[in-house]
Amino acid sequence: MSAPQHPTDPAGPTSEATSGAVLSPVPGDAGVAAQPDLPDTDDDGADAAVEPADEDADEDGGDDLLVREGDVAGDYLERLLDILDVDGDIDLDVEGDRASVAIVGGDLKDLVGSDGAVLEALQELTRLAVAQSTGVRSRLMLDIGGFRARRRADLTSLAAATARRVAGSRQPERLAAMNPFERKVVHDVIAGVSGVHSESEGEEPNRRVVVLPER
Repeated sequence: MSAPQHPTDPAGPTSEATSGAVLSPVPGDAGVAAQPDLPDTDDDGADAAVEPADEDADEDGGDDLLVREGDVAGDYLERLLDILDVDGDIDLDVEGDRASVAIVGGDLKDLVGSDGAVLEALQELTRLAVAQSTGVRSRLMLDIGGFRARRRADLTSLAAATARRVAGSRQPERLAAMNPFERKVVHDVIAGVSGVHSESEGEEPNRRVVVLPER
């Protein structure tokens, strides 16, 4: 978990963007521009490592451990699909410093849930199963029915558009609350745009990204 944030002096009125559109600037008192507090920079580099990997992972063999994580997760999820009587195939991969597991095929919307809520819960259960087997905290990423891939594409477009607006207007904008995966996607996109930077504010599950102009 990120440490509680301590607001700094505001840089100016802040707007809020959602996954579909940008909302109006935050209202203030009559005749007075709103001055919302802006967040401090995340200690962990803007959610880039919300769940840092244990040092033991390197000692156990890096990629070999990630492959093992994927195997354990695949077995766990196959048993789950059998219990639920749901058709689906398991795809295993390693992406960077994480094991990546995807369930594809069949009617999987019930395993995704509203806004990915069930998917998030299943990912946490799968990580716990992997950690119990390997003895190492897992940062495994689970996707079901391509939900995360589609969400990543949508967030990439949203972040790029928000960055362009902030760079032009010089006014910060708040995005809707997001989970750690979603925030990292946004932070990564913003990091590649000159003239702006991003920070996170708030507590889970209402933690969100704020895009600010460079001073």
